[in-house]
Amino acid sequence: MGPGSSTSIRFPGAGPHDRRLGYAYLRDFSDRLGANGYNMEAQARFSPRLLALTGWGISPIYHEKSQAGLRILDRDDRVVFAKCHPERIYETFDSIPGLVVRTLIFIENRELLDSRYPHRNPAVEWDRFAKASFDMALHVVQKNRKVVGGSTLATQLEKFKHSPGGRTSSPREKLRQMTSAALRVYLDGEESLKAQRRIILDYINSIPLAAIPGYGEVQGLGDGLWEWYRADFDSVNSCLHDNARGDNDPDPAARALAYKQVLSLFLAHRRPSFYLVENQSALRSRTDDYILFLASAGVISDQMRDAALKAELRLHQSVSIQPGTSFSERKAANALRAHLSALLGVPDLYDLDRLDLTVKTTLDYHTQNEVVKVLQQLGDLEYARAAGLVGDRLLGGGDLSRVVYSFTLYERLGNANLLRVQADSLDQPLNINEGVKLELGSSAKLRTLITYLEIVAELHERYAGLSQGQLRSIHVSDSDRLSQWAISYLLTASDKSLMTMLEAAMQRRYSASPAEIFFTGGGEHTFVNFDRKYDSQVMSVRDGFLNSVNLVFIRLMRDIVRYCMFQLPSSTASILGNEEDPERQVYLSRFADREGRIFLSRFYRKYKGKSPEEAMDILLQGVRPIPSRLATVFRSIAPEVDIQQFAVFMRSQLPGSTLDDADMSELYEKYSKSAFNLNDRGYIARIHPLELWIVEYLRDHPGASLTEVMEAGTDQRQEVYVWLFKTRWKHAQDIRIRTLLEIEAFQEIHAAWKRLGYPFDSLVPSYATAIGSSADRPASLAELVGIILNDGVRYPTLRIQQLHFAEKTPYETILRYEESAGERVLPSEIATVVRSALSGVVEEGTAQRMRGAFLRSDKSSIAVGGKTGTGDNRRDTYGRRGILIKSEVINRTATFVFFIGDRFFGTITVYVDGTALINSLLLSMVSVGCGYVEKDEFDLLVRHWPTLKPLLWLKTRK
Repeated sequence: MGPGSSTSIRFPGAGPHDRRLGYAYLRDFSDRLGANGYNMEAQARFSPRLLALTGWGISPIYHEKSQAGLRILDRDDRVVFAKCHPERIYETFDSIPGLVVRTLIFIENRELLDSRYPHRNPAVEWDRFAKASFDMALHVVQKNRKVVGGSTLATQLEKFKHSPGGRTSSPREKLRQMTSAALRVYLDGEESLKAQRRIILDYINSIPLAAIPGYGEVQGLGDGLWEWYRADFDSVNSCLHDNARGDNDPDPAARALAYKQVLSLFLAHRRPSFYLVENQSALRSRTDDYILFLASAGVISDQMRDAALKAELRLHQSVSIQPGTSFSERKAANALRAHLSALLGVPDLYDLDRLDLTVKTTLDYHTQNEVVKVLQQLGDLEYARAAGLVGDRLLGGGDLSRVVYSFTLYERLGNANLLRVQADSLDQPLNINEGVKLELGSSAKLRTLITYLEIVAELHERYAGLSQGQLRSIHVSDSDRLSQWAISYLLTASDKSLMTMLEAAMQRRYSASPAEIFFTGGGEHTFVNFDRKYDSQVMSVRDGFLNSVNLVFIRLMRDIVRYCMFQLPSSTASILGNEEDPERQVYLSRFADREGRIFLSRFYRKYKGKSPEEAMDILLQGVRPIPSRLATVFRSIAPEVDIQQFAVFMRSQLPGSTLDDADMSELYEKYSKSAFNLNDRGYIARIHPLELWIVEYLRDHPGASLTEVMEAGTDQRQEVYVWLFKTRWKHAQDIRIRTLLEIEAFQEIHAAWKRLGYPFDSLVPSYATAIGSSADRPASLAELVGIILNDGVRYPTLRIQQLHFAEKTPYETILRYEESAGERVLPSEIATVVRSALSGVVEEGTAQRMRGAFLRSDKSSIAVGGKTGTGDNRRDTYGRRGILIKSEVINRTATFVFFIGDRFFGTITVYVDGTALINSLLLSMVSVGCGYVEKDEFDLLVRHWPTLKPLLWLKTRK
């Protein structure tokens, strides 16, 4: 080993052993890791002679591993995860029963272990090799002549470890196998008996024995016995050891069966798939034949022969289920494996677990295990009551076993955010912290607040340096209230610094009244506050944030959207009011092409490389599931698909819908691609028309470049904006303009959110995004709070510190993460203001239960801040005219994203399945004779089953 990258190393080719353990991919792994901030700390150096040998195609000569696999260690080198393959091996030659060794030698290589010839080269038996060569020569003339293999155990090892596909493809490859095997024999000196024992040990531990669906390849005698026969490895060895005699002699039938199973696997490895999968009767027949041969040669006794012939081989072809730790206890390890898989570009965990790799992570495994224990205990009512989690207003009558808790903790050290704990109580593979899309409710107000403050900072940069005369001469639209406020503030402020302006922006006031009807998302909507005591108040942005008041943030989002409409360079909103402008037509034509290019570029990046199914899923994320919209999307993207496939798609998107075949036929015809132009289809679907077009185009031209897309979309760019040139039906045009402009505004808002770690490819173009309708992930919220805690600088989230490949091999490679300077993504002033607001949520707002929770040694409080959020994830089913038929609760969530002091941050998320919640409420109603129902329960049940409303209304009044 030497420091840094090695210039004298040659990685192996396509041998199964080298591919399985990852040696063949080490150069690619190193390149990928280097691109992700990992530097080569140390790497093996080949000697000149080894370089020369490998240059000739010879395998590197070293003691190869019989067992290897992925090991994941925590920050203190405690084992988080370990997977060895094969799982069951003989550690030493002496641990192999003598009967097993004698049987193998008889079948494969009878000259092995002959003490009369201690220097013999066991890689080559010249008489055997000569016969095989003669048979091969005759086979050229007589195609039906059987060719007997000439490989010894040593050359067979080389073949199924290092030859491409584990096969001998040519005489040259056979010569390479023999040369490598011969050199390996004399690795430890001239005397070869020790090497012969090692060959037998390695062979038995390595023989390939086909594969089982759901398990994968079976390798080695030990795993073969368990996977194919469910035979315990230790029990088989106990039966077959030569000293198993006298009073301790095992059952002769059990000994015979164990022997027959071992023998059958030795015979099966020449054609493992044929014998173990395709033709098991042939394996049984061949095994019985060999039992007779072995008995006649004196390898086994006549008694063993007779008992073995009676024993029945029963092979299995299903996965063996073994008890293991719960999913919740493995959650951190699984998350680390998924991250490692993406980091290395290894497509699945099956291949990842077989790599010869030790990974040092940032996880604190002791704390991790303690947190898992606590989360699991929270399902116990007595524990939860003692912990203060159950009371009059907290899960009072609920089934706590249905509640899932997730906790994630990061620590900032240096220029990296280190994952310390990632745990949840869900005993399923799903990781609710990173692997799902959840409505997390008011936590979205944090993203909305940051976007608002970024706009204020942008306005400050634009206007703070202007004189009062210049400020007064600026004309902004009456709808652009943020620009109006910024100019008004700067005209009167004595201190025009950014920090002072941001603090003033936090004091801007909004009505919390739910009485207003908002036109957003292509229709009219009303919103309510979680706590009705705020309905009549006018509140500052800061107070609205602290108390999580919905209507304050709905109105704040409206101001943000209108700012994007009127102030961004690509906006058309400002020119639409002047119908007499002589340059209007020319400008609009130029705008249509320029704006179309902007959006085509954005949509191309969004959908490039996506399969048609993935593209459709992304496209539908922001579409309200109404039949007319879904039909328009499907018929636009796949116009050639027949009505049967159309019906399958519609029913998959509208579970529980009452649409019959006649309705499907009508929708299929009415919303065909030819029935509406591109612009109208975009309007009906509430999707940017160019997004519809590019998904269809990439479906038909999956490899198209951006240049090709731009060229192909010339006419579509004009078509999308043709309505701008017409003046008839102005009111209808204004509605369309407003809807499209709102979509475009949310494209800009999404770009701002994405820059700060928002995990999804689109936002729902509605003011409701401010209160969580566009969903989020707890891990992404934690990343955002990390940026705030780090004063506006994004440091990488680090889970893996070091990767140690191929330890004690010629390919040994160590890479370690090197800290970077970080990336500033927010002005420090914004981070300071938001950090103060998050602290206020704990001190005065919705997270007051956290106030004073952490103390220093002198009993003073450690600063804590965060944002709460509750989400109601549901599937709404609409009729043909957009009437809500059913609203099915999928789940309920609550989250708290937090920071503690100046180093720690993370999230706590609580999740409950919606079906269980509904059933619990109905059961409660039935058990009390449909008596008193709480208001929030009433709202939940009515949304789930609107037909219950009259009954529930009577009962709530009662």
